[in-house]
Amino acid sequence: MAHTVEEKKELLVRLNRIQGQLQGIKEAIEEEKECSQVLQQIAACRGAMGGLLAEIIEGEIRFHVLPRNTKADSREMKAAEGLVAILHRYLK
Repeated sequence: MAHTVEEKKELLVRLNRIQGQLQGIKEAIEEEKECSQVLQQIAACRGAMGGLLAEIIEGEIRFHVLPRNTKADSREMKAAEGLVAILHRYLK
């Protein structure tokens, strides 16, 4: 996971945000908030987890699946970029 070392700060920021969202869900349940508020917080947390998942999978594709010397205009790079774009749309 060499690519995660380079993106460590950004990934930790995302994780801290997710941790805060989880805490918010817990507090909303403890405070007996309306179901709609809890569901909205869960949906936001799920979206944040999806974003984190997409970032790590994208790094996996770019740094571990594609050969290091893959040219930007190659068929393989275009296919990888298409896959990453679909992944980001799906996990939103």
